[in-house]
Amino acid sequence: MIAVDAVEKSYGARRLLDGVTLHAGRGETVGVIGPAGAGKSVLAKILCGLIAPDAGSARVDGKPIGMLFQNNALFDFMTVGDNVAFPLAHEGTLASDEIRARVTERLRAVGLAGSEDKFPNQLSGGMKKRAALARAVIARPPVCIFDEPTAGLDPVTTSKIYDLLRHERDASGATVIVISSDVDALRRFAPRIALLHGGRLRYDGPSDTIADSDDPVVRQFVRGALEGPL
Repeated sequence: MIAVDAVEKSYGARRLLDGVTLHAGRGETVGVIGPAGAGKSVLAKILCGLIAPDAGSARVDGKPIGMLFQNNALFDFMTVGDNVAFPLAHEGTLASDEIRARVTERLRAVGLAGSEDKFPNQLSGGMKKRAALARAVIARPPVCIFDEPTAGLDPVTTSKIYDLLRHERDASGATVIVISSDVDALRRFAPRIALLHGGRLRYDGPSDTIADSDDPVVRQFVRGALEGPL
């Protein structure tokens, strides 16, 4: 479903992705971790066609993609309800009352019941994050890419968000890529983890064995150890 092959991307003299290859099968969930500036968000944007790689290729199945942006990317001129409804309204296959019902249900699921008529500037950062999440999953696309879906959220809300993602994934059978700095929460959600460092994949394998990797960079990052090569 997702095929990233030998992808390279540089900004000036800084190479963020250096021959990255990552494949995800239909219905598979892959977590992507790594230090700040490792190129995780750049990889997500390449997958979504927002930027082009300098070399290599990134292919998705050719169907609609739902992406949760790290900075939320809500339309500030639309209400929260209209923001969340946007993917369904764009499809044009559902009646307006059905769209409203789905929006209400999704906002309730992310803890934003009754926020339909508010505008994004009336929401806190965490609330904007949850509204953007509701919009990303409402159409149940076959591929979802989440860039830091729980950044800035408290532990309880983080658990609720991952429960929602788990429910949506299981209901739709979507292929899911999750980029997160919350290593522990991501390991509980994604059975497979890929770690980016220095523009390259240093680990791509089961989440339950990553802490015991032979690579000292991987071990230190996952364990949060003060001493090591990082």
